[in-house]
Amino acid sequence: MHAIGIDIGTTSICGVLLDARTGKLIKRQTIMSNAFIPTENSWEKIQDTEKLISISKEILDGLLDEETVVIGLTGQMHGIVYTDENGNALSPLYTWQDERGNLPYRDTTYAKYMDSFAGYGNVTDFYNRENGLRPKEAVSYCTIQDYLGMVLCGRKRPVLHSSNAASFGCFDAEKITDEYRLLGEYKKVPVAVALGDNQASVFSTLTDESGILINIGTGSQITVVSDKPVTGENIEVRPYVEGKYLVVGAALCGGRAYSMVKDFFKEIIQTAGGDASDVYGIMEQMLRDKSETTLKVDTRFAGTRTSPGQKGSISGIDINNFTPGDLTLGILEGMTNELLAMYRSMGIQKSGIVGSGNAIRHNRKLIEIIEKRFAQELKIPLHEEEAAYGAALFALVACGKFKNAAEVQKLIHYTKLP
Repeated sequence: MHAIGIDIGTTSICGVLLDARTGKLIKRQTIMSNAFIPTENSWEKIQDTEKLISISKEILDGLLDEETVVIGLTGQMHGIVYTDENGNALSPLYTWQDERGNLPYRDTTYAKYMDSFAGYGNVTDFYNRENGLRPKEAVSYCTIQDYLGMVLCGRKRPVLHSSNAASFGCFDAEKITDEYRLLGEYKKVPVAVALGDNQASVFSTLTDESGILINIGTGSQITVVSDKPVTGENIEVRPYVEGKYLVVGAALCGGRAYSMVKDFFKEIIQTAGGDASDVYGIMEQMLRDKSETTLKVDTRFAGTRTSPGQKGSISGIDINNFTPGDLTLGILEGMTNELLAMYRSMGIQKSGIVGSGNAIRHNRKLIEIIEKRFAQELKIPLHEEEAAYGAALFALVACGKFKNAAEVQKLIHYTKLP
């Protein structure tokens, strides 16, 4: 008995095939999508919808076998694709990174006028409507993973899980579902309603709801499960499953901050005529004997949801700490401190940390910093590609192979990096 999970990420698309009896990953595939469409507007971040769908189907068809009992879907939230009355896409994907919502509108910005954030579907749609960019034939919009579900099952209208619908900033409760639900079939295999990627990652990592999930990719997030909504500065409450909520602190510049330093060093090395093929490896070498720094780095280089104009900073510079090693360590500490501040503002006490995302899996020093700052041990799921894996687990409940989250999450196993 096998299950498939497909995750349409911002830069890549991943698919996993797992054994639904043991939780073991049988096969996985990741393809860089290279789907961003160049534009003249620096604030515009859009992707080729049909390319994303084509790659997703290619991966799905490569994983599908005679033992597959269900297909799960997930992907990047907040962004939207417009569809017509026949269920066809009319637009590119306006991604979560799109910043048209931060452009001036009346005496404020489009996002603030809507009491929402740039990149959220309702703000993007509002800007498009106000500027004549919404397709005339559009009757609906949905996330890219919801559109994939429409394509696979031949649906004319999207059906959204509350996790995706809420990422738009608002939704019509009559047109969404918070249940484990099937959309239809693809090649005679049931397809589950798409889950938001944050929710899917939590579903495949937090078997104990008393824990904390830290995910660091391009951005970074710190998430806890709650029985009730909790609010705070730069804190979001998102629908989860089985009537529960996710309390989330999302940093816009997580792993991207580390990548910025890598690009900085790379430019220096290339200018000097050196070999810049393994800059991350060089940075790891610098960190091996570097356990502390007095350099203070604020990694909010991309601003925050509530303050998009916020700038990062490097302070506390003296004649001894202005070194490449101190800067590299300072970036990692800054990333961790931003998440810790968000966690403290939640006012919820949790114990135990689960880490996910390539930035954590591939950076032992970052794990050390997280464990030190949170004063707790961090464990990592044995499986990688957490969002795709979570979509597959969710789908196994949706098709009735498991009763609920607690039962299917027994398939999850953890490891601790050496």
